[in-house]
Amino acid sequence: MAAHLSYGRVNLNILREAARKELREFLDKCAGSKAIVWDEYLTGPFGMIAQYSLLKEHEVEKMFTLKSGRLPSADVKNIIFFVRPRLELMDIIAENVFSEDKLHSSRDFHILFVPRRSMLCEQRLKEQGVLGSFINIDEYILDLIPYDGDLLSMEYESAFRECYLENDQTSLYHTAKGLMTLQALYGTIPQIYGKGECARHVANMMLRMKREFAGSQNQILPVFDTLLLLDRNVDLLTPLATQLTYEGLIDEIYGINNGYVKLPPEKFAQKKQGEASKDLPTEAKKLQLNSAEELYAEIRDKNFNAVGAALSKKAKIISAAFEERHNAKTVGEIKQFVSQLPHMQAARSSLANHTSIAELIKDITTSEAFFDNLTVEQEFMTGVDTDKVNTYIEDSIAQKDPLIKILRLVCMQSVCNNGLKQKVFDYYKREILQTYGYEHMLTLNNLEKAGLLKPQTSSRNNYPTIRKTLKLWMEDANEQNPNDISYVYSGYAPLSIRLTQVLARPGWRSIEEVLKMLPGPHFEERQQLPSGLHKKRQQGENRTTLVFFLGGVSYAEIAALRFLSQMEDSGMEYIIATTKLINGTTWIKSLMDRPESQTP
Repeated sequence: MAAHLSYGRVNLNILREAARKELREFLDKCAGSKAIVWDEYLTGPFGMIAQYSLLKEHEVEKMFTLKSGRLPSADVKNIIFFVRPRLELMDIIAENVFSEDKLHSSRDFHILFVPRRSMLCEQRLKEQGVLGSFINIDEYILDLIPYDGDLLSMEYESAFRECYLENDQTSLYHTAKGLMTLQALYGTIPQIYGKGECARHVANMMLRMKREFAGSQNQILPVFDTLLLLDRNVDLLTPLATQLTYEGLIDEIYGINNGYVKLPPEKFAQKKQGEASKDLPTEAKKLQLNSAEELYAEIRDKNFNAVGAALSKKAKIISAAFEERHNAKTVGEIKQFVSQLPHMQAARSSLANHTSIAELIKDITTSEAFFDNLTVEQEFMTGVDTDKVNTYIEDSIAQKDPLIKILRLVCMQSVCNNGLKQKVFDYYKREILQTYGYEHMLTLNNLEKAGLLKPQTSSRNNYPTIRKTLKLWMEDANEQNPNDISYVYSGYAPLSIRLTQVLARPGWRSIEEVLKMLPGPHFEERQQLPSGLHKKRQQGENRTTLVFFLGGVSYAEIAALRFLSQMEDSGMEYIIATTKLINGTTWIKSLMDRPESQTP
């Protein structure tokens, strides 16, 4: 199932296996038949670690979603709640337990907090009078979840909001803990670089935790050479831009959740000849997306304009392979053809799926609306008229286009201009509130606090200097055969990835001035390795860097890092980790606030 996790430079299956082992141990603590009551948000991340079959082996007979009222009936001895440590969930659990206690006195209740136990939650259960009903109260430390052979995510959706709006550093503590778990499995990381306030906090926590465990020396040969911690607010521009890679566009248009995408079913209906197409499926088509699928691994990081050619090339190869059957004469040749058949059929169905997805995306990317939106984004990125009210944004508000679209563009203009002139800022604010409703005042305040949409305080706009020094805009980016990371946005090179690229070579000293213009400190730390664990590097062996994005990373940035890993002369391979996989829409949504009455 998880073979694709072990193909890369770093075998991430080790991390998955460690997580599975802990889950088994906890389940075995609760002897007898079990029902699990899930906090719905956890089912996606857990699916990456353990399928139902593993739970079944440990006597899990039923699974329910946590909701208020009575639990569905189940003839089991143990009821286990798998929940995040949130107070509102404790009230629901209390309600569930009360309704059960009246019916079945012989049941055992257990609670498993993910990723940490919480005194506050236990206190709430105590106030509700149910704390004593629980036999086991435990924590399941699921910090970093392997999503692919080079990708880890904590799927901590509120991390950016907590850090920049609420001044809550819980997610940073979880990050530091996750990195300690990683070092316990893959060896101490000798070099740590970072940029940003949150990066500094995480590094400090890691070094403190290391001192606290000073007695237990880690005797594993280090797999990672370097850790780079990057704050999301060092580069606020990149997630706001529309991603133009295949995977990025799937996420922008349909949303990828825990490695799955739900697509409109019409394109995937198998129509038989002569049949009327009135019985089209209504259930969304759910597809898993990861590098275990050969074709997807090949096209996911390409600019969308290069995907069509790749698909038709693949189609020719597959039909040629099927034609081979006519040439199979001897028994041996026929046998060989038959043995390859399952693989060929899987390749054919994979091709059919991705051709359908590409058609769906093409309908959108060739539309006038998409082109107009992209043109405005690219004007902002290149510094065209960022200091005055944009007519396209004005028209979009007048037409009452989706608010998220407006917010992405306005924030982008603000970021590319180091804040908007007070007059422009007030105008946008007024137009948005009058068109979409005054309840969005809270959202606009949040965006301002996070630095995404703000009035200009100093007259100096550093963005053009940063753009020129770091070559963030490349004219004539080659989308078909890229030679630079800017292909992922058809011209714009993500700032976060440029910083990563420069760190590898020639080093951050060469861009000291630009680093000072970006928010937060930049730093370098070294962790001592026990003697004998220093790597002897073979001739031509690549170094491995773990890049950790605090506050979220987009698929286009991941594609750019994979591109750097594959470059002949880079000498560096990248593994990517993040608090959350994001795109501009999910990111802005996490910062939106609705007064209670407005909550759907």
